[in-house]
Amino acid sequence: MKDGHEVAPDVDLDAEDVRDRQGRRVTDEYAEPAAEEALRLVRPGRPALGEVGMHSPRVSFRVPEQVRRQAEQRAAAEGRSVSEIARDALERYLRNAG
Repeated sequence: MKDGHEVAPDVDLDAEDVRDRQGRRVTDEYAEPAAEEALRLVRPGRPALGEVGMHSPRVSFRVPEQVRRQAEQRAAAEGRSVSEIARDALERYLRNAG
């Protein structure tokens, strides 16, 4: 496949009669595009934070080294990620603003 994944020869599709949910015979010609489509649909990374299947925008900003260290220590102590802590803090700020 063009993305670096390779289909292992687990099933000899010429010798075995493998069918999809609609009863269509799975051949090498069928399996290659089906695998490509499956890999396209499976997005790496974390799930969306909002509506399922929608992209969650990224917000990034710089902080002083001391703030980064404090955030990492707090996140570790709470068993959370720095992103979770920053997201919670921003949401809380926006709820209380104005």
